[in-house]
Amino acid sequence: QVQLVESGGGLVQPGGSLRLSCAASGSIFSIYAMGWYRQAPGKQRELVATITSSGSTNYADSVKGRFTISRDNAKNTVYLQMNSLKPEDTAVYYCNAVITTVQVMSLKLDYWGQGTQVTVSS
Repeated sequence: QVQLVESGGGLVQPGGSLRLSCAASGSIFSIYAMGWYRQAPGKQRELVATITSSGSTNYADSVKGRFTISRDNAKNTVYLQMNSLKPEDTAVYYCNAVITTVQVMSLKLDYWGQGTQVTVSS
């Protein structure tokens, strides 16, 4: 089994900052891409940012220049530094990782965290 556990969400005023963390644990053999997605009420889940195992990053246009994704491969952890937050960033943020397990090393599967609420409001 693999678990992704997120932390760092909360309430912040417009223009403020938050840092999300997501730690993967369990019977992990290898972690490939990791990323963050978000889902606002009444909307579909959307990509926020992704990072490969070698550090290549990709961002949604709406967060470029404000958010930074990073990862610590030794800790199996991905981070999302969010600056200059706007009310439209309010959503549940989900961590995602593509992982192969010790049990099935040849099969890459998507794993998701439980989500963490980010609310940007004055």
